[in-house]
Amino acid sequence: MSEEGSPLESRLTEQEYFRPPTEFVGQANVSDPDIYDRFDENYPEAFEEYAELLDWDEHWDEVLDDSNPPFYEWFSGGQLNASYNCIDRHLDERKNQAAFIWEGTDSEERETITYQDLYNRVNAAAASLRDVGVEEDDVVTCHLPMLPALPVTMLACARIGAPHSEVFAGFSAQALADRIDDADSDVVVTCDGYYRRGEFLNHKEKCDEALELAESDVDSVVLWTRHDELHEDVEIDGDDPYVLADDLLADNERARVDPVSRDAEDPLFLMYTSGTTGQPKGCQHRTGGYMSYVTATSKYVLDIEPEDTYWCAADIGWITGHSYIVYGPLALGTTSVMYEDTPDHPHKGRIWEIAERYDVDIFHTSPTAVRMFMKWGAEHVDEYDFDFRHMTTVGEPIQPEAWLWYYKHIGDEDAVIVDTWWQTETGGHLITNLPALKDMKPGSAGLPAPGIQPALYDDGGEPMEPATGKAGNLVIEKPWPGMLQTVYGNDERFIEEYWQDFSDTDSDDPEDWVYKAGDGAVHEDDGYFRVLGRLDDVMNVAGHRLGTMELESAVSEVQDVAEAAVAARDHDEKGEVPDVYVVVREGVSASNEEVRDRIIEAVEDEIGKFARPDRVVFVEDLPKTRSGKIMRRLLENISNGDELGNTTTLRDPSVPEDIRDQVHGDD
Repeated sequence: MSEEGSPLESRLTEQEYFRPPTEFVGQANVSDPDIYDRFDENYPEAFEEYAELLDWDEHWDEVLDDSNPPFYEWFSGGQLNASYNCIDRHLDERKNQAAFIWEGTDSEERETITYQDLYNRVNAAAASLRDVGVEEDDVVTCHLPMLPALPVTMLACARIGAPHSEVFAGFSAQALADRIDDADSDVVVTCDGYYRRGEFLNHKEKCDEALELAESDVDSVVLWTRHDELHEDVEIDGDDPYVLADDLLADNERARVDPVSRDAEDPLFLMYTSGTTGQPKGCQHRTGGYMSYVTATSKYVLDIEPEDTYWCAADIGWITGHSYIVYGPLALGTTSVMYEDTPDHPHKGRIWEIAERYDVDIFHTSPTAVRMFMKWGAEHVDEYDFDFRHMTTVGEPIQPEAWLWYYKHIGDEDAVIVDTWWQTETGGHLITNLPALKDMKPGSAGLPAPGIQPALYDDGGEPMEPATGKAGNLVIEKPWPGMLQTVYGNDERFIEEYWQDFSDTDSDDPEDWVYKAGDGAVHEDDGYFRVLGRLDDVMNVAGHRLGTMELESAVSEVQDVAEAAVAARDHDEKGEVPDVYVVVREGVSASNEEVRDRIIEAVEDEIGKFARPDRVVFVEDLPKTRSGKIMRRLLENISNGDELGNTTTLRDPSVPEDIRDQVHGDD
């Protein structure tokens, strides 16, 4: 909920609407508007339509068991295997169709992986994981970049019933160690390295350090190689727990591993996300409900057909990649593009060059990327010939001006755009238009997806009148199949983080349980939702959700620092960047520049370079309430040059005024 005295505001001016082209509507997977009424009137049974997109070993007994809220069970009694649904069931019809088209840092390095190839690789990898001791229900921690090894490893884990926990490759050794410990993983999967801007990065070094930092004793580390041989800059010592993936795969080249039939409620994977307490949360996603939801939203929201070439230009290390690069598109039998390197390597037209080369039909990216493309200029787009019929944005709210640029210069004013609101915790899209059914509105996420019931509550926990144009706390009032089961190993935290603020946690009635999204939103009079951004102390840096507590903990590792607070500052390209406000210890002899360098180094080491502070401000004191709580929202106001909010609750109201003068002077 928002800080006391700082109500949410809605400042965006009204935007025009854009109709989806008639040609698009005629071919769309959903063109019947009755789907909304059908899901509203037949909740939750209507979600059977989603489950029926999959192949089940055993049919479910009940669509939703809500007898023990908030620990809901979806499609209970049903059994299935995610790997089978993504690969095996497509072999009769499309074994020679590309499942993935992968392109490396060098545009000449390309690989087409057919569904038959994927089947062979996943079976070999599954047998190899068993060879190193992975059993059903063991959590395998992966730390892999955008290489084919990543989806192969995920699907191999799913095949043998071992939940995977993929850690974004950009995260630091400490972040990896924390996640290994929390998941209690005996086996880790990583690689020797990968390329960024054409330069080889030694990725094994992070795992080496993580193994030293972790409290858990890891039994084995499976090491994929970027090239045919171990890179010359990477070494394996005799005492290392590493085993080369190539050696394991050579022994299992023709292995066939029967997919393990998993209960619908068995966990498929963990995905760690930032928490306000500083300790990342392991969001645990079930097999049946999650697979049903991402398959259906891939079909109905992304409008994917098996014949399409689809490109979600995200990283599989985040939930977008899990849901809308791996599980959803593969379950539908489509062809997906994967790209290893950055959008501007070796030139700022690389994305569009790839789109032209593979004749991409559907393009899925983030507002951060759109703003970056805008900054670079349309001239880097205009020289390439591609034709998207459908485009998506994900990860944060998109500003109308960025939407309009995306529509004009990337979509050529004839592609449909859907903005999507969802979270790591939700598994898939919750607020977004079905592309053929509703008009596009720049800056708006649109209507709720079928069967989803969002609402706005005020800071007192009371429901607000719908569709009034006022801002409030975004909540979801009914469960949905893609939702997280719990926080791994910590049911209490699951309730504390997501339910207790707006729920009667003593009640057994599911009507009394309301999911807190942690975002603010406006419900406009046309029924569309416009999401304003996060309300808790989590910022969105270039699409990466980071807890301020995690950043502050890293800053506090510097001995010169007495106190620190992190605030999010709006940034044209990255969405938000962290500003660090620091009080140094008395008697520190180091210069501010030296301390600043140590702080930046600490953040890069503890979290990753992508979290690097944009500005470090040295102050005499931090704004605090009388109870000693740091008022970060005031620091955000200062960082963004906004008017200060209510300062009457502060111990010393002059502190934020002094900081503002220091930062902005006479501006």
